[in-house]
Amino acid sequence: MAESYELNEKDIASIVRYLKIHEPGNATRERAIALLEDLRAGADAMALNNPDLLEKLQKELKENKHSSEE
Repeated sequence: MAESYELNEKDIASIVRYLKIHEPGNATRERAIALLEDLRAGADAMALNNPDLLEKLQKELKENKHSSEE
């Protein structure tokens, strides 16, 4: 991937909040870090194996973020 992602406290806390709602039994810092690492690995693999799909997903996420801010 062109941009390097580094785990950070804000993202870890966001995933813990998500887990508290959707998987209360797994709402730990360790599980949040594992999920973020899995997502990063998946994005890296997609960048290598299907860069067009990754670009499409990034565009859709950006568009959804902008439309939700309005």
